[in-house]
Amino acid sequence: MRNDFALMERGATELDALAAIRIARRDCVENSGTWPEPQALIAKVEPEPYPLQALPSGIRAAVEEVQSFVQAPVPLVAGCALSALSLAIQAHTDVQRAEKLQGPSSLFLLSIADSGERKSSCDGFFMQGIRDYERAREEAGKPIIKAYKADHAAWEAKCEGVQQRIKEAVKKAQPTADFEDELRDLELHEPEPPKIPRLLYENITPEKLAFELGTAWPSGGIASAEAGVVFGGHAMSADSVMRNLAQLNQLWDGASIRVDRRTSESFSVRGARLTVALQIQDATLRSFFDRAGALARGTGFLARFLVAWPQSTQGTRLFRDAPANWPHLSGFNRRITELLEQPAPIDSGGALAPAMLTMTPEAKAAWIAFHDELERALTGDLYDVRDVASKTADNAARLACLFHTFASTGGAIDADAVERACAIVSWHLSESRRFFGELALPQEMADSCRLDDWLLAYCRREHTHMVGKNYVRKHGPLRDGRKLDTAIAELANLDRLRVQKDGKRITIFLNPALLGGQ
Repeated sequence: MRNDFALMERGATELDALAAIRIARRDCVENSGTWPEPQALIAKVEPEPYPLQALPSGIRAAVEEVQSFVQAPVPLVAGCALSALSLAIQAHTDVQRAEKLQGPSSLFLLSIADSGERKSSCDGFFMQGIRDYERAREEAGKPIIKAYKADHAAWEAKCEGVQQRIKEAVKKAQPTADFEDELRDLELHEPEPPKIPRLLYENITPEKLAFELGTAWPSGGIASAEAGVVFGGHAMSADSVMRNLAQLNQLWDGASIRVDRRTSESFSVRGARLTVALQIQDATLRSFFDRAGALARGTGFLARFLVAWPQSTQGTRLFRDAPANWPHLSGFNRRITELLEQPAPIDSGGALAPAMLTMTPEAKAAWIAFHDELERALTGDLYDVRDVASKTADNAARLACLFHTFASTGGAIDADAVERACAIVSWHLSESRRFFGELALPQEMADSCRLDDWLLAYCRREHTHMVGKNYVRKHGPLRDGRKLDTAIAELANLDRLRVQKDGKRITIFLNPALLGGQ
């Protein structure tokens, strides 16, 4: 009842408002038979609940604990947990799906949500172990860096001394062969900079990221609650978008990259691993598609992402005190720290050489069945997202590897991990179908779909058939008055809602058939 009072126009008495609400509800239910059958929205895929039970118990309990306090959408909270999992494990394990089919365990995750959904807060909880590890390694590395700087300064002085002796010998027409040999020997023994782990990046260009992975530390992740910096920045301008998308694709694949420079030293990236976990606003992603959509889909860049487009929880997050203890989150972060503190398998050339995990026969059979089910659907239900579906089985294997390694069970990946991973990536595939299907719609129809989703979620949550238009404008997905009016008119034409005006008060009634007669 308290939520209904939020819909009252200012100045109305509580008694009058309560009577109006009761009458409106009674009329809506009693006259439900006069409503026409609601027409379907074109290309609309209904959202499915996130399969929380598919997460392994230790991860699920931490997600539930954080979500209960932060009250962000469940998929967004779960995505933050999976990104931490990927970043902590990717340096240590690769996964083999079948003979000659093997690759990294790292994930790319993309949440499409408005600013203010509290992704930064969720990242703060799940990335705490990673940030603490980074700080500890940085502190421990300070004496090593100082020693390296001193050694390198001494090396430079020796090189300059030999070069000076060569110059003097040339002036005097004396032989320089011995000095040249000494200089060559010095060049072969230049002190190498120490490897100090740097794992998390936010505002970084793909080229700078590749440089860091190739020369500093070969495992890292981009975690940002404002992915517009990535999708809308200079790195994705018309003259560089193709090159940078291809580079990020190669990093997802674990492939080697050679970067040739004219004005500075060229470098190579070998055996690097990258996690990407981004939140982007719907409008920013649509703008990116307007500029580079064909390339983003054609190159397979967005197909590599596990996409989530969760319903906003803004407007429902009433204040809650933080719990005194976080037993499940603490357990999650302890395990993340344990994984990070295992020595990274870096070879003499600075490349990662992760252990290769295989699947048990039962797990491989489950993975093959999932793969074949997706393949058969590419010409049917999954035709419009066949680029995404073609990477989904790969992502399932990666996620199963992460689940298995987090559990610390040893041996090959079992069928339980594979089945859990398949359930999670299947949900993300459905989200891709939902978003990319609506992305292809005209803007007006896309707005109608978003409003329809929000109205249905609100009415189901509040157990009502009605909502004030002013409330929708303040808390719904369309804050622009013209866009909101256009979307309401479109949904009314499809008999999905009706608008009733009483003086200045405007109320939206949903077709009861959409709510199952609640």
